[in-house]
Amino acid sequence: MRYTSAIGVATAITTGLTACGGPASSGDGTGDSGSGGDTIEAGLSYPLSTGFDPMITSGATPYAANMHIFEGLVDLDPATLVARPALATEMPKKINATTYRATLRAGATFHDGSAVTADDVVFSFERVLDEKNASLMAQFVPFIDRVTAVDKSTVEFKLKYAFALFPSRISVVRIVPEKIAGADAKSFDARPVGTGPYKFVSAVREDKIVMEAYDKYNGPHPAKAKKMVWRLMSDPSARVSALKSGRVQAIEDVPYIDVKGFTGKDKVESVQSFGLLFLMFNCADERFKDKRVRQALHYALDTEKIISTALLGNAEAASGYVPATHPDYHKAATVYAHDPAKAKKLLAEAGVGKLSFTLMLTDNGWVKDIAPLIKESWAAVGVDAKLDIQQSAAQYAEIDQGNFDALAAPGDPSVFGNDADLLLRWFYYGFWPENRYGWKGSDAYKQTRSLLDKAAAEADEAQRKQLWGQVTDLVADEAALYPILHRKLPTAWRDGALTGFKPLPTTGLSFIDVGRG
Repeated sequence: MRYTSAIGVATAITTGLTACGGPASSGDGTGDSGSGGDTIEAGLSYPLSTGFDPMITSGATPYAANMHIFEGLVDLDPATLVARPALATEMPKKINATTYRATLRAGATFHDGSAVTADDVVFSFERVLDEKNASLMAQFVPFIDRVTAVDKSTVEFKLKYAFALFPSRISVVRIVPEKIAGADAKSFDARPVGTGPYKFVSAVREDKIVMEAYDKYNGPHPAKAKKMVWRLMSDPSARVSALKSGRVQAIEDVPYIDVKGFTGKDKVESVQSFGLLFLMFNCADERFKDKRVRQALHYALDTEKIISTALLGNAEAASGYVPATHPDYHKAATVYAHDPAKAKKLLAEAGVGKLSFTLMLTDNGWVKDIAPLIKESWAAVGVDAKLDIQQSAAQYAEIDQGNFDALAAPGDPSVFGNDADLLLRWFYYGFWPENRYGWKGSDAYKQTRSLLDKAAAEADEAQRKQLWGQVTDLVADEAALYPILHRKLPTAWRDGALTGFKPLPTTGLSFIDVGRG
């Protein structure tokens, strides 16, 4: 979701996107039925909740689009999440423990035709690091001291301390043109200009995003289709129908109930992801200040019933912050198995008699399926939860004003990177704990920050993992924000209509190196 609490800015930007895109059936040359074999059409499950500026955008759909529009010096392979050179000719070269250099790809240009220079790279990093810009990406690169242009095609990074994950981590910063992004940030947010294989054409909130191949792209992953039209379909049944009718060639977020219904040319695959459903409590609220109350509400959940009933088995109950399949997995010292008796005991110890509150949820199809089961679990231990289900943007607008009791929502920062440091920092360092769930100033938050900073500076991999394990134990025990489950992501596509297509372990779809069949 959007940075700070400026949801009004996001609303203004997405209104501007509609103006840029024009009516739903014009402005992109596709009409409503596509334009044949040179166009990839896809069904995305999230609307445009933010603009496209990669410094501040983390909305699922614009972020997925940005993976095609922008490049970093280094990018992550969308399917494996392994880092690989993009605008850089090779992975950044280590000069010493705190100095790295990267060389730009010769002849690289932005979508306006201007050459990419080292100054653009410096600008891109400096705007992320500038606190006034409140970039969500800044929390992932706190180790960068300064970035300088050695010459027109070489950039040098000086670090505050040694950080072994530096070469892959800088993938979070996308390179933008200084003369455009620096001149009018709001306009750039609505009409992005990058160096990627596809360039932005138009966007209409809750309707579509249109991109076309950039014919001057000279990087390692050129566009293999002339155009892409992403249909924004929050209705799960609409996405399924669009694929089966042939209107689109791929859809994300297939409803679990429909997974077995794909036959013939329509393929479906579920990939285990970091993607989680989390519970977040307003720790500034008297009802949730005592961690025993938060723990009780986790113990009360019949998570296995939730998984088998609402998700048809397509998830794993959280036994740690990351799923058991993750290379940095650590089983938490506190695992919330279904234990109603323990839940009641903790509530009694916390002095809670009748607990009543409103649980906010996002309107994702699978989240709505889970909602009544959460309410049922809590009712079994005497807790009365009123359900409030709305779109993500509306819910976070309220949360960022401090108007909430508790939230159950999906989250997946693994689109930014897959190491435990990044995944932990997303929810437990900076914006979320300080601005959303009221953890700022607590001893637990201070300890979490200290452990993450210590791990970041640790050169020994085993020691880093041990420190990340301590953080996992701490956040599991505190349960201020903690996962209930990690789900599998079912993606469907029409076999033969696409070449090179792979389902992702993260939210969204990727058509990098994908063409029309």
